[in-house]
Amino acid sequence: MKSDLRKTNSLRSGSILPLTVVAIAVMVTLGVGLLELDLQSKLTANRDGFEITARAAADAGLIKAISEMNQKLQNKPWNDSTLPQATDDALPNCEATCTYVASGDKANGYSITSTGDARLAQRTVNASLRLKGLFDFAVFTKEALSLKNGTKVDWYMTDPTGQPLKVGTNSTATGSVALNSGVTINGDIAVGVSGDPTAVIDDKSGVTVAGDSYALTEEQKLPIIDVPDALKSDSSKGSITGSLTILTSGKYNLINIGNSKVIMINGPVTLYITGDITLDSSAQIQINNANPNASLNLFLGGNLVFKNGGFVNNLTKDPKRFLIFGLANCRSIDFRTAGNFYGAIYAPNADVMSHNSVQIYGAIVANSFIQDVWANLYYDASLRNVSYDDIGVRFTVARWYEN
Repeated sequence: MKSDLRKTNSLRSGSILPLTVVAIAVMVTLGVGLLELDLQSKLTANRDGFEITARAAADAGLIKAISEMNQKLQNKPWNDSTLPQATDDALPNCEATCTYVASGDKANGYSITSTGDARLAQRTVNASLRLKGLFDFAVFTKEALSLKNGTKVDWYMTDPTGQPLKVGTNSTATGSVALNSGVTINGDIAVGVSGDPTAVIDDKSGVTVAGDSYALTEEQKLPIIDVPDALKSDSSKGSITGSLTILTSGKYNLINIGNSKVIMINGPVTLYITGDITLDSSAQIQINNANPNASLNLFLGGNLVFKNGGFVNNLTKDPKRFLIFGLANCRSIDFRTAGNFYGAIYAPNADVMSHNSVQIYGAIVANSFIQDVWANLYYDASLRNVSYDDIGVRFTVARWYEN
């Protein structure tokens, strides 16, 4: 009996051993598989991480190249003999480099190719560029925009490309665009990024907006325009307090004239006024329409006020021939007189206020634009047509794609 029991136990031990070996083999196989799966996951994560880094590096190279192109635009006249490029430019705080090159010419336009490298990953992006000026909008403000009862914003010169007339603000504050009864806008209204047009636009009864109302996808950049170096470093010619004919560019402390005095602009003139301009008692700055080259670019360091019949009389009726660039300390431009204003105002720190019935032909970019009385604004779309040597132009992306 004991012999049979020992035999049975021996048989049981013999059958357990193979099962144990099989179980161990299965566990080892599973372990190796899990380790391999973990390794593959880590490799995939690392590869994805490097590809993301490479794409970010390519984008960084594109941004740097556009920035360098815009720096070149500051030097007039535009020269494209040497365009931005870099090879294996190391980016801070990451193991990545970018290589970029700008190419093209004035006739065919410009483009940028940028490649980002992060270890074994490489990504390439391409962009074609376009020139953008300061006056894409009929009226654009950082903050408030208020149009009085019955005001119309319409075309003076239409856009041959079919682009709509636009009015806009960077603000998202409730009611920052105030359209009083009877206001007509023959185009679109844009409000600040992520703003709710129905909250930002306070439109009373009888308001007509021919186009769409929407939020901007990116904030409109409104930098202060630099005074040309030659004028900035020039000695001031003093103050203008009486009648004068100006043929050439110059720097002055201020303009303060009245009693029907006239400053005649009779050439392609750029003026840098470090202080204020006051036109009072029917005094005028006139731009001579008999001279086809007469124009005025006005860099204004202080404030500007038209009162008691004082005005700028652009006899050419071409808004592009009278441009005002408000500098950092230009805080107000006041129309306290009636008339027809042919020109464009770019004064991002200034509050432009219309206290009288001034019909504006051109465009306005300002901190705010407030009307106290009815007056129409007619937008000149030719202000969108810019050249490389125009003041304030910059390159932006027209089309983007990734290889």
